[in-house]
Parts: sequence; structure tokens; C-alpha cells
Amino acid sequence: MMRTRFAGAGQRSVAGLLTAVSGFALLSACGLPDHRVDDAKHGATASAGPSFVPKAPVPSGKALGPDAHVAHPGNVNGTDASVVAKAWAELAYSYDTKYDTSPHDAVLRASRWFTERKAADERQYQPASGPGVEWNTWAKHHAWTTVTVSSELEDDAPRDSKTVAYRSLVVRGTAHGRDGWTGTGPRLNAYVKLVRSVAGAPWRVDDVMVVVAATPPSADTSPASAGSSSDSSAQ
Repeated sequence: MMRTRFAGAGQRSVAGLLTAVSGFALLSACGLPDHRVDDAKHGATASAGPSFVPKAPVPSGKALGPDAHVAHPGNVNGTDASVVAKAWAELAYSYDTKYDTSPHDAVLRASRWFTERKAADERQYQPASGPGVEWNTWAKHHAWTTVTVSSELEDDAPRDSKTVAYRSLVVRGTAHGRDGWTGTGPRLNAYVKLVRSVAGAPWRVDDVMVVVAATPPSADTSPASAGSSSDSSAQ
């Protein structure tokens, strides 16, 4: 399945993005961004092709243990499209590298909010390469991620119908190492299509397009590094 990111697309409206990509089926792509390809960081474009060499599929993560740190959305009003979209994003970008092999493990945990079609696509999807430098940094610190999810209003976004709704989300995350380290977590815009069979039925995420934000390297704010910073500033 096609997996594409658009650098600089955050300034475009949801309606414009959906129109631009509809002919390429990008909204039905399998697998959400897994931090293996950092197009935004390196200035690559969608047409430039993948910047990694495909390898053996990445194995699934381990079952979560009692010390796992992942999101628990709790009771969610399934008839509110905005609430469902936010609950999905919070869970889909809540990683624990002690147990997760790649970000796709969190995507699968969030499959409760997918339509049957989307859930089946994600269960069949196999990452073709390792999770990337950012993930490896988190894993080195046995880190987990927490995210805040906010809605981004679009003046010309399509109006909700009784059975179809679109939401634009901003996801900003922090990584927390079990060794006291903290750093930058997932940073992205997610354009989400939700559907339901009839008015009043629960909304489900049917398609997603993600634009990964360009972020600086994760800052090491562990106690040791904090001491080094103090020494440097005193000179």
C-alpha cells in the first residue's frame, strides 16, 4: 500500500488535501507513519521515493506488562466524531518502546476505533524496515510517549453529513525515558475521515492522512546532561 507524507502540507485545508490526494488513494494507505522515513527533516518529496532499503518485516511487539505506559482513553462518546478522532490519535501515538517493536504496535492497539475495512488493512500491513533513528533514540532510553491532541479548525472543511465526517488534528508528543531522559515525541498533523452506517451509530475512523512535522533532535534532559549544561553556562 502507498505510504506518503507531504512536507509543508500543514498550511493546506482539509478539503484541499482530500481533493488533492483522492485520485491516489492516499487516504486509504495501510500503516500509519512509523518514523522510518523522515522526509520533512531531509527535504525529500513524495516523488523522490523511499530513502530506505526494504528489509525483513519488523516483528510485532510484546504483550504489555503491568509497568507499560500507554494511553487509556476511558469512556468515549462514540456518537461525537471529534471525540472519537481524538481518542484514536491519543492511543495510536502512545508508544512504549519497552514493549513495542515499532509504532505500528500502537496503531493496532487503536484499531478499536477503525472501521472493519481499515482494521483489516492494518492487521495485514507489515512494516518493511526498521522504525528509524527517532524510534531508536526512544528505545535506547526504554521510553514511552505521551501526546496532546487538539483540533485544527478549517474554514473550508467539508461539512459533516449524517454518515461522513472529517477532522483535522494536531498531535504533539513527549518521550519519557525510564532512565530519567526526556525528549521530543511524535509531532504531526492527522487528517481523519470518519464514517458510520446510520445517524446515531458510533463513528469509526475509515481513512487517515498524516503530515509529519519537522522537529529538532530530541533534547537530552537527563540529570547528567542537565549538570553538563550548568557547567557550560558558568564558563
